[in-house]
Amino acid sequence: MRNPPTLLSLTIDSALINFSTISDLSFVPEHILLELFVRTLKAGKLNEKILKLFVATGKEEILSVIESLNIQHILVPVLPTRKLFHDEVDIVIGALQPDLTSFMEQWRPFFSRFHLIIVQDPDLKGELKIPEGFNLNLYTKSDIDKVVGSSSNAISFSGYSCRYFGYLMSRNKYIISIDDDCIPAKNSNGEPIDAISQHIINLTTPATPFFFNTLYDPFCEGADFVRGYPFSLRSGVECGLSCGLWLNLADYDAPTQSLKPDLKNSRYVDAVLTVPARTMLPVSGINISFNNELVGPALLPAFRLAKEGKVRWETVEDIWTGMCVKVVCDHLRLGVKSGLPYVWRQERGNAVESLKKEWEGVKLMEDVVPFFQSVRLSESAVTAEDCVVEIASSVKEHLGPLNPTFAHAAETMVEWIKLWKRLRAN
Repeated sequence: MRNPPTLLSLTIDSALINFSTISDLSFVPEHILLELFVRTLKAGKLNEKILKLFVATGKEEILSVIESLNIQHILVPVLPTRKLFHDEVDIVIGALQPDLTSFMEQWRPFFSRFHLIIVQDPDLKGELKIPEGFNLNLYTKSDIDKVVGSSSNAISFSGYSCRYFGYLMSRNKYIISIDDDCIPAKNSNGEPIDAISQHIINLTTPATPFFFNTLYDPFCEGADFVRGYPFSLRSGVECGLSCGLWLNLADYDAPTQSLKPDLKNSRYVDAVLTVPARTMLPVSGINISFNNELVGPALLPAFRLAKEGKVRWETVEDIWTGMCVKVVCDHLRLGVKSGLPYVWRQERGNAVESLKKEWEGVKLMEDVVPFFQSVRLSESAVTAEDCVVEIASSVKEHLGPLNPTFAHAAETMVEWIKLWKRLRAN
């Protein structure tokens, strides 16, 4: 026969349910406080606010238990105001169309607060049409030739790759890159999404790559760590890369889009998650942001198909780049997030016509993915530049003999790092 609950156990049960109304635990006797702490842990109720209540009591036994369990304060950064970020963010736009008026006007409420870097596709003739009222730098083919110099033989900024020249020229801490065939999306309430602010939130709150949280990003408003998540890992690590998503035209490959021409992405999922360490993902440069100081050199134009075209289905360069930067982030103990913010991607290109051009890349991915999954870097690689050089060496050794495309990619990666260092040494 079960014993009836004691008054103490009933009191502790009530405290667990009503923790949100408790502001002080210092008056609680130490032996009861210890029992309450143990029950709080078992119930999975310990969060930052409750941990602070226990620490504030100053009770020696409580502090000793917290230390022995390696429970750390969970520091949620306070996001700086938008004004602070004015001088820390560059928005990079690769221009593949001659008239950016409609694109810029639709983004004006969000772009007008920040500095823009617009890079004109070097194969696009004539002057770009850009509306007034933006703080921007425009780079054209002549600027690219002047800056890149002899490296131009190995590095191509043609097509979507022109965005990488913007990354190269930026000196700000954060870079947000959005393609010119995307416009602001709307959330499930029909409100325009501020993609810029959401990217900044992703980059300035910790990532959690070393243990998966099943309720998505625990640093998002209204979320927290789930029961069983190690407290020693709850402080997280810095986020190096934020991969936003898009509505309408999803990022399918040419074979999938050809077979399912009417397949669209219409689901708005209000979530962000950290991609686990040692897990690869197909990054797309359509809507991304990154910490330029931490991983900037790892976002590079290197992997070019022999018959590469101009539209998304005809390129796989950003997928290669994404795997490079993920290996770098894993090695340097940085996080990669995926999910919010969304943009609305407009139609561009024909999947059926692009199929022949992209098919080479589809086949090569069967070698690329296992390679990046197996790459391990040395302890001496302590910066993104170091990591890229080591990855390039491994590409040359292990993938180079399989296909000349890989050998060229390795060469380009090395040239990119030389160029990156040269420009920042001036």
